[in-house]
Amino acid sequence: MSVSHRTVLVTGGAGYVGSRLVPELLAAGYRVRVLDTCWYGVPDADQSDRSGAFSLIRGDMRDEEVLTPALDGVTDIIHLACISNDPSYDLDPELGKSINRDSFLPLVRRAKDAGVSRFIYASSSSVYGVKEEERVTEELALKPLTDYSRFKAECEDILFAERTPSFVTTTLRPATVCGPAPRQRMDLTVNLLTNHAYNTGTIRVFGGNQYRPNLHIQDMCRAYLEVLKQDAEKIEGQVFNVGADNLTVLEIAERVKHLVNKEVDMVVEPSTDNRSYRISSERIFEHLGFRPIHTVDDAIRDLLDWFERGNFPGAMSDSRYFNIARMQEIIPELSKDA
Repeated sequence: MSVSHRTVLVTGGAGYVGSRLVPELLAAGYRVRVLDTCWYGVPDADQSDRSGAFSLIRGDMRDEEVLTPALDGVTDIIHLACISNDPSYDLDPELGKSINRDSFLPLVRRAKDAGVSRFIYASSSSVYGVKEEERVTEELALKPLTDYSRFKAECEDILFAERTPSFVTTTLRPATVCGPAPRQRMDLTVNLLTNHAYNTGTIRVFGGNQYRPNLHIQDMCRAYLEVLKQDAEKIEGQVFNVGADNLTVLEIAERVKHLVNKEVDMVVEPSTDNRSYRISSERIFEHLGFRPIHTVDDAIRDLLDWFERGNFPGAMSDSRYFNIARMQEIIPELSKDA
């Protein structure tokens, strides 16, 4: 089937990765439908000018009356929607579970019934927990440390069990994404440190020796496009790590300090966060020929460029940049509507 005849449903397409991915899908010739609550804002209006190739359904995937029309005519799904990061999840564990875990099997089965042929799931490299190995490969046992990562791992198993010859499933385990996007997040390590360095002149590093795998947001988008274009037999039932630079938090902070064109103080403080792991992304290269082409330094430079152009007003305080702050605003509203 030609690209122009494929309709990709991106759940959570108004979020951080989705706001960069959707324009890339449109530019590649796909028809794109976004299903999103738009808690963090609506997608760029420019996407609606592409000859009807883009459509937005503003709603909750847990609602059957919303999900049914969202799946109509869809050939492929990229499932990004979730309550992201542990602090946001912990604000309301029942809400998080209902979105991240309980809604997943119904979505998958409804997609199969609707004739969707390809389902790409955004898991997380956090499913590995704490690993001492220098190369954390997809074959290693998963040891998620939180409910957020545990439900990511459980959804991987659910999706794998539902695959059929006509329903091709693939799971990506991304590193921590970094870099600028229309719906920016400032609560991810590289983005957070760059924001503080640029806007306050001070970086606070908690711990510092913990390893974090990192991935430029543009390479995250490239990975989704790569999986979409591959023949089914190359991606059926596969799980792929997707990462670029494995760095300690202190190494990231030092890079930020070096690249910011101003005086920056760095303060190191103790941390109770013991998550530390370095992922290997050799499998996706061996199977699909995909390698990241951007670095953490590129992400820092890109963020600084967006700052200089005034693209992040209120970057230190506006809740739309911080998942936990926005969820603290949303949860009381949801409780009133319940």
